[in-house]
Amino acid sequence: MLIFGGVVISLVAGLFHADAASANDHVASFTEYARSDVWIGVHLGQFVGMALFAGGMIALLAALNLPQGGLALTARFGALSAAVAIALYGALQAVDGVALKHAVNAWASAAEPEKAMRFVSAEGIRWLEWGMRSYYSFLFGSALIISGVVILATRRVSRTIGILMGLSGVSYLAQGWIIGAEGFAAANAVPTLFGIILTVVWTVWLLISAWRLKERAGPAA
Repeated sequence: MLIFGGVVISLVAGLFHADAASANDHVASFTEYARSDVWIGVHLGQFVGMALFAGGMIALLAALNLPQGGLALTARFGALSAAVAIALYGALQAVDGVALKHAVNAWASAAEPEKAMRFVSAEGIRWLEWGMRSYYSFLFGSALIISGVVILATRRVSRTIGILMGLSGVSYLAQGWIIGAEGFAAANAVPTLFGIILTVVWTVWLLISAWRLKERAGPAA
């Protein structure tokens, strides 16, 4: 429920994200961001959603109750990757959701002689966002791949869920590379969409599987 709830909250918050302009067109996108009255709230919602998602992944790996050994160590690496990823995501949202918003507001309202300086400041924050999002994507993608491998090895959860989880992790790795190299380029659209679809599918499947397990276990569960 943590994982599924996190996905829902992230997707709902994303619906209110200002994204009509190309994110790599900084003049157009910064103008749009400056006009957004819900920018900070949207990014706070996205952070809450991702925190729930990562927390659910850590709980899932713990619930597999693996005996000591190589697989248990692998699961710990997956949980650690998820924990570090959400810490980095919090820093990312502070940069994108707060610092960038104030920077573009200052640029939009600045007198003409100051505008160039303000724009350079906002653009520097944007590039910092690229770097943080790139490494967050690498870490969270790794956490998903490791978790998928653990699920495949234990077979306590549907192996298909593990495969889809791993593939969604690969899409995060692709996003991390593209954003680091090109920013929010059009090339990032395919792995992003691919990752969203896969994540929605496996999280819904996992939720249904968990309910069925609970029903089979009986009231004592």
